[in-house]
Formats: sequence, C-alpha cells, structure tokens
Amino acid sequence: MKQSLDENSIRELVIYRLQRSDETLKEAKLMLQEGFINGAMNRLYYAAYYAVIALLLENGITAQTHAGVKQMLGLHFVLTGKLSVQTSNIYATLFEKRHSSDYDDFAFYDEEMLNALFPQVIEFVGEIKKLIQM
Repeated sequence: MKQSLDENSIRELVIYRLQRSDETLKEAKLMLQEGFINGAMNRLYYAAYYAVIALLLENGITAQTHAGVKQMLGLHFVLTGKLSVQTSNIYATLFEKRHSSDYDDFAFYDEEMLNALFPQVIEFVGEIKKLIQM
C-alpha cells in the first residue's frame, strides 16, 4: 500500500485484515471438510498472512512481497523477542507449504497434516492478535 493513511484509516484496515483472517480460517475448515486439501492449505496460509499484515500495518511496517512480510515478521517481532521462534516457525511452515501447494506439480498434503496444522494456525493468529492488543 503506497498511499499514506491517517491513524483511523490504519486502525480500520487492521480490523479488516483481522476479520479477513478469521473468515479465511472458516474457509479453510470448510475446504478441509469437503476434501479440498491443497485449497485448505492455501487458506490456512492466508489466514496467517492477513493477521501478519494487520500486525505490520499496526506498527507502520511495510513489505512489498510475501517473502518480505515473512522477513519483516522475523526482523521486527522474532528477533526482538516479541514473538517466539516456535510461533514464527508456524508461519514459515505455512509459507513453504502454501507455495508448494500453489506452484509445484504433484504437491500433496493429507487431511491428517492439515488437522495438525489447523490448531497451530489458530494459535498463531491468536498470538498476533495479542501483539496488536485485539
């Protein structure tokens, strides 16, 4: 986002991104229930991504790419001790698996893997919300 936003607009955008995160978690659950495993993986990643974008916005940090978002999360929140390495590893895992599920031929994830990841993503989003204080 290149335009400059006032404080109220930033806050509204943060709230919107967190709402998108919550909605996307619901999408992931529905896709998983219907057997769309790669789609559910994509949605899990985006649920986490939207939460991280909200955190970056809240703190005046910009990133131009998905890799940049991951890097800014590490630089401003993991290296400073605001977010644990263990928690950030959830995002790193999602980042890698989403990329693979979207772009690699024959990417395969099973329901068991997604069922294991799902609560981790919920925990990750919750930790991000704590950092935003929402």
